[in-house]
Amino acid sequence: MTSPAVVPDPAPDPAPDPASDHASDPAPPAAGHPTPLPDAAPARRIGGAVWAALAIVYVVWGSTYLGIRFVVETIPPFLASGSRFIVAGLLLAALVAWRHGPAALKVDRRRLGSAALVGLLLILGGNGLVNLAETTVPSGLAALLIAAVPVFVVLLRTAAGERPGLGAYGGVLIGLGGLAVLTVPGLSGEVGIGGVLLVLLAALLWSAGTVSSARLPMPANPFTASVYEMLAGGIGGVVVGLLRGEHRGFDPGEVATGSWVALGYLIVFGSLIAFTAYAWLIQSAPVSLAATYAYVNPVVAVLLGTLILGEALTWPILLGGAIVVAAVCLIVSTERRG
Repeated sequence: MTSPAVVPDPAPDPAPDPASDHASDPAPPAAGHPTPLPDAAPARRIGGAVWAALAIVYVVWGSTYLGIRFVVETIPPFLASGSRFIVAGLLLAALVAWRHGPAALKVDRRRLGSAALVGLLLILGGNGLVNLAETTVPSGLAALLIAAVPVFVVLLRTAAGERPGLGAYGGVLIGLGGLAVLTVPGLSGEVGIGGVLLVLLAALLWSAGTVSSARLPMPANPFTASVYEMLAGGIGGVVVGLLRGEHRGFDPGEVATGSWVALGYLIVFGSLIAFTAYAWLIQSAPVSLAATYAYVNPVVAVLLGTLILGEALTWPILLGGAIVVAAVCLIVSTERRG
């Protein structure tokens, strides 16, 4: 997720180029789902490539919560998250170097440190804690809680001295109400309250990484920035996993086939293909259109969790999810007009 900022809307390219260099653009983190950004240019005709990229972002990112649920069934959560992003980061680095040469990966120490910090917040804090939480929390509920990231982003921007506007603050109040309803399954004992709190902490850390990415000196090429974010966050996840003792008693030979398949899916589709599609999308279409992922992904995640894992659709999940999605819609529409 990147921080709210103004991004120009150039004319659509014929197809995504994952190694193209947009030196003036903010770097969208490869960890997952960038925060909606306001449009800076009038809307224009939307081509088939845009809709294809949008469909990838909708479906693939919405399915990552289900993928995580399968992974953590037999792979320790932080080791799974860390290894996922180390592999994805190395693959992306190879792609960037292949398209533009090794020099494209060179950054100064200051920007490297900034990318590493953002990666730790997004990947170690955000994704790692979601992996840990999904050992006890249904994937659909986790997705709905994470959907409130724009709410936390507005609060953090306000703490930094910005004034997003009354509409954004209205969305925050609505979103907090939705989060209160979504915590009911934890308070009632239907799911572990600890897992619910972990997801909320993950959303807060992801939001901190989002806001920080717009305020720190980052590598000019967003894909280069993502390489170092992935590697830093991935290494951090492995280190935390080792410190937690996740390697003790872990036998890769006993990992279920479904977990390996899900991990491969997250690496290739979640961390590379969908991210590349989104990074191209925010350069090739109105950003307000790309931002619709924020309220489509949780719906996709809930439906997949219900259909494939048989996760229960309780009234707190339905009501709280609807409130959170409405809040995100309000915040996104406010940013779009800003």
